[in-house]
Parts: sequence; C-alpha cells; structure tokens
Amino acid sequence: MAMKKKKKSKIYIKPKNREKFTKSAKKAGKSVQAHAQAVLDDPNATPTQKKRANFARNSKTWAKKRKKKG
Repeated sequence: MAMKKKKKSKIYIKPKNREKFTKSAKKAGKSVQAHAQAVLDDPNATPTQKKRANFARNSKTWAKKRKKKG
C-alpha cells in the first residue's frame, strides 16, 4: 500500500513576521477579522498593515476550505 505524501504549503512567511498582525489585533482589543476590516477601512493605515489585513482575510477562506475537506 502506497503512503500519501503530505502536501507542502506554498506560502512561506518569514519567522520574524509571523503573528505580527495577530499581536496588533490583540493590542487593539479586537479579533483578527474585525481588526483586518478596520485596517482596510482606515485611509491612514500603512501599506504594510493593509497587506497583512488582506492576507488575514484571505487566509480565513483557506482555513474554511481545509476544514471542509476533512
């Protein structure tokens, strides 16, 4: 019987950048998704903040798809 290979994630986040947006959300007293929406709506947010917020919104859908597959 052949063993299935585990798929490797194609997305790589540098260790120094991991959890930065989550920490920012906790500091603001919001959930990650609520903070992401607030950052994307804020015209004064930096481009880096907006990129992280958009990544958080997109990764939510990936997590849902992964749960659905089982």
